[in-house]
Amino acid sequence: MTYRFRNPQFLSLGLAVAVAVFAACGDDPVKVEDMHAEPEGAVLVIDSRTVASYDGDARTWTGQLEVGVGEESPAITVRFVDEDGDPVPIDDDLYLDVVVSDEQIADFHADDPGGFTGHLDGITEGQTSAAFRLMHGAVGSGHPDFETTPVPVRVTGRM
Repeated sequence: MTYRFRNPQFLSLGLAVAVAVFAACGDDPVKVEDMHAEPEGAVLVIDSRTVASYDGDARTWTGQLEVGVGEESPAITVRFVDEDGDPVPIDDDLYLDVVVSDEQIADFHADDPGGFTGHLDGITEGQTSAAFRLMHGAVGSGHPDFETTPVPVRVTGRM
């Protein structure tokens, strides 16, 4: 038994619908991927005053951090900023990690694990540096989305 289509337009329409259905099952070219902050720099703020700022394009710092031996700095808030200097939105899956080059000279501890405010502890007199990383994922096991070059850290005799 042989079937014949009596209406060729119906066959063309059916074929076009089938192609469209199969094409829709593939990747969506207009799908918006998970997006998060795109910082271009960072600022370190103590008591509403910027004490150091990082230019991501030039990869340079203006300013430094300073603390006395045996002392804790006032609260340092780290803000990641866009190219206009505006703070980038911080999603729940982003956190701060601070890497101090020589922890025998100074150490940084966050007020809350992964939080963006913390304190610098002066341990022994000398110079070291600290890099600030915007991490993505679970605190302690994420990956860096943005990292500064190290800012100079100076620990002085009693202040």
